[in-house]
Amino acid sequence: MSNNIYTANIVDVKEHNETSATFIVEPLHSGYGNTLGNSLRRVLISSISGAAVTSFKIQGVSHEFTDMPGVVEDAIDIMQNIKGIKLKVYGEEKQTLRLIKKGKGDVTCRQIESNADVEVVNPDHFIATIDNDNTELVIDLNVEIGRGYRTIEESSEKKPSDTVALDAIFSPVLRVRYKVENTRVGEATDLDKLIITIDTDGTISPRDAFEEAAAILINQYTALAGKTRVESKPIEINPSTENLDDNENIQNDEDDGVLNTSIEDLNLSARTTNALINNEIHTIKDLFSLNDVELKDLKGFGSRALDEVKDKLSELEL
Repeated sequence: MSNNIYTANIVDVKEHNETSATFIVEPLHSGYGNTLGNSLRRVLISSISGAAVTSFKIQGVSHEFTDMPGVVEDAIDIMQNIKGIKLKVYGEEKQTLRLIKKGKGDVTCRQIESNADVEVVNPDHFIATIDNDNTELVIDLNVEIGRGYRTIEESSEKKPSDTVALDAIFSPVLRVRYKVENTRVGEATDLDKLIITIDTDGTISPRDAFEEAAAILINQYTALAGKTRVESKPIEINPSTENLDDNENIQNDEDDGVLNTSIEDLNLSARTTNALINNEIHTIKDLFSLNDVELKDLKGFGSRALDEVKDKLSELEL
């Protein structure tokens, strides 16, 4: 194992689209790939600042169970649709926006009267349907800045009786996946390379989310480190030309061990194998980057599949 703790670099960024990008970080001290990847993933999912509608009021509606003549949807349906509004707020102050739509037709976010401090990211998002030319729908939306998830019960502000409070999902990061591969620097062949993919809702770019997460971690660790500093060794690395879409990764080292065993070689059931591969879990090492709760949250993966995987790993003495 190398005695040097090298300064990691973002050696390549592949932007899949405006809301998704993959970052390659190397070289990392042996074992630091999972340490850094897991830390960044948790901060990205839970702690990136974002905006959300925290309450709303429909004119002429006293509570969420009130009938609305001329509107196809009821207040409960409208409430669920309002939760899907994506907003970018420039500043920290609370904002109140008004949506006005008169006459037949679909009600979308395009009818929101935004201001210089608020940008509606998904203007075509559906809110309701009006089926009467004489009906006017007026909704006041209260927008706040926050981090993570906040339930109605956690909101300390008292609302008027005709205002409906909402659970707020502030996080603009939708999904984070990472995997760790081997890399080398000179004769040191036991270093890590972190490959992390970030998907956002469009209110923040993947790069900005990545940098904010790193800054949060720096602030936390700097406060704990006091005056102690550890000298790191910088190194120049040529930008990676690896094709991230190529499923065949050429390894420089032959001593990859059991952790690089393919999921397809574990003789799991077809359903479990497909679920893992569809969620970009290709090796045992990829499995170890997620805990039990995160595995169960994978699309198409459940408790029975988790038990099957754990039994197989136990059989392999892992």
